[in-house]
Amino acid sequence: MTNKNSSHKKILYGIVAAIIIGFLTGGFLPSVAKQFSILGEIFLNLLMMIVVPLVILSIIVGITNLGDIRKIGGIGKRTILYYFATTGLAVLVGLVLVNLVKPGKGVTPGEKMPELSYRIDPSDVNSVIITGDKLKKTEYGDKYILVLLDQNLRGELSDVSPGRIRVKSWESIDSENVIYLKRKNGSEFAVHIKDKMVVSAEVQPEPKGRGIEITLPISDRILGKKDQSIVNTIKDVISGNKKEGREGLIPRNIFNAMQRMDILPLIFFALLFGSALTVIGDKGEKTIEIISGLNEAVMKIVDWIMVVAPFGIFGIISARIGNAGGFKEFLPEVAAVGIYSFTVVLGLLIHGVIVLPMILWFVGKRDPVKFLVGVGAPLLNAFSTASSSATLPLTLNAVEEQNGISKRTAGFVLPIGATINMDGTALYEAVAAMFIAQVYGISLGPAEQVVIFLTATLAAIGAAGIPEAGLVTMVIVLKAVNLPIEGIGLILTVDWLLDRFRTTVNVWGDSVGTGVIETLENRSAKKK
Repeated sequence: MTNKNSSHKKILYGIVAAIIIGFLTGGFLPSVAKQFSILGEIFLNLLMMIVVPLVILSIIVGITNLGDIRKIGGIGKRTILYYFATTGLAVLVGLVLVNLVKPGKGVTPGEKMPELSYRIDPSDVNSVIITGDKLKKTEYGDKYILVLLDQNLRGELSDVSPGRIRVKSWESIDSENVIYLKRKNGSEFAVHIKDKMVVSAEVQPEPKGRGIEITLPISDRILGKKDQSIVNTIKDVISGNKKEGREGLIPRNIFNAMQRMDILPLIFFALLFGSALTVIGDKGEKTIEIISGLNEAVMKIVDWIMVVAPFGIFGIISARIGNAGGFKEFLPEVAAVGIYSFTVVLGLLIHGVIVLPMILWFVGKRDPVKFLVGVGAPLLNAFSTASSSATLPLTLNAVEEQNGISKRTAGFVLPIGATINMDGTALYEAVAAMFIAQVYGISLGPAEQVVIFLTATLAAIGAAGIPEAGLVTMVIVLKAVNLPIEGIGLILTVDWLLDRFRTTVNVWGDSVGTGVIETLENRSAKKK
C-alpha cells in the first residue's frame, strides 16, 4: 500500500506540473504548443479505448457482488436520490450567487436603430459610415454582427468607432449557405448559395441606406439545437435517435452503442446481464469469476495509463491554449465576460469545496480532505480533458485503491454518475440563463427562477448521452423562460474553459457519491 501511495503522489505531482507547464507553453508559445496536441490525442485514445469494457465489466462485477438482485433497488434508489439532491443544491447555489453578483449588468446585447442613416465608404465596401445619430455604445467585438436592415445584409464586426463600423465581409441573410474562399493575398470572401446554386461570389452593398442593427448571431452550434426541448431530449435518451444513429436506454443494437460510446444503454445491458448471472447457479458463478478477472486486467491497464498521464495532460492543455491564440488572444476574451466567468467559478467552488464536502462529512462519515487527495488525479484529468467519460477509468481506480470504496459500490455508482450526474453543468446553466436575462434587461421573478431551477436540474440529468449535452441543456433552460438563445453567443468563447471547471465538479460529485452511498449501504446492512 505504501508503494501505491508513493506512486499515486508522484503521478499527482506530475499532473499538477503538466497543467502549469501546459498553460505557460500554450500561453506564451501558442504556435509551438499546438504541436504537442499529438500527446493529448494519444492519451485520450488510451482512456477512451477502455471506457466501454470498463463500464460493462465494472457494472457486472458491482451487480454480482450485491448477491441478491433485490438489493439493486436499494442502492439504485439511494444513488438516484443523491444525484437529484446534489444537482438541485448546485442549481440553488448558482441562482443565489447570480442574483447577488448580477454579472449581466452593463453587458449589451446590441442595439437597433431603424432610422439611422448610413453610407458605404467607396474606397472600402466593408466600412459603413454613419451619417445620422451616433451609436449608443462602441464596445463591440467580433461576437457581434452588423445588419443593414434595408438591404438584408449582415457582416461580422471587425472594428467599431463612433462614426464608422467595419465588417470582415458581407453576406446575404437570404442565402441558405455561405462558403468562405481565400484570395491570393490571403483575405477571405463569401460565396453565397441559394436553392443549391451559387447566387453571388461576393455581395456588394448599395452605396447608402437607412436602418442598422448590431446584434448577436445565432451560432451554427446553437442553430442545430434550437428545437430541442426537455420532452424530446428525454425521449431521445430513452428510445434513441434513429436519424443520428444513437441508441437509447434500451438499445436495439448493443454493438452500435459500444461503437458510439453511448454509455446509458451499456449500463442498462450490463445491469441485466449481471442480474441474470446471479440467478443461473454454478454456470453463473464460473462466468462471474472470468468477468472479475477481466475487470482486474482492465484496471491494471488503467494503472499503466496513469504513468503517462502527465505527458498526455500537458499535450491537451498546451494545445488547447495554443489553439485559443495564447494569452494574447485568450485573456481578452475571458476579460470581456470576466464577472460572468467569476460568478460561475465561484459558484462551482462553493458547491465543490463547501456543499459536497459537508455531505461527505455528515452523511458519508468520511474525511473530505483525505477523500479529495485520493481522487486528486482523476479531478485534474477531468479539468484537462473536460470529459467525465474519459476520466471514468481513473475515477474508478482512485476511489477503490486510494479511498477504499468497494468494487460493488464504485462499479455501480460511478458509471451511472459519469453519465447522468452533472452538478457543475446544472449550476453553470442556471448562472448562464440568469446572466443572459440580465444582459437583455429581462426581469425574472421567483416563479421564473423556480422554472430555471427545475429545468436545469432535470435537463442536466435528462441530457445524458446527448452530444454537446451542455449546449442542449442551455437551450432547454433558456426556452423554458422565453430567453433569446442568441445570448449564448456572448459566452461561447469562454465555454471551453468553464467546461473544465464544471466537469471537475461533476467528477468530484460522482466520487463523493461513492463515499455517501457506501456508508448508507453499510448502515442499511447492519440494521438487517
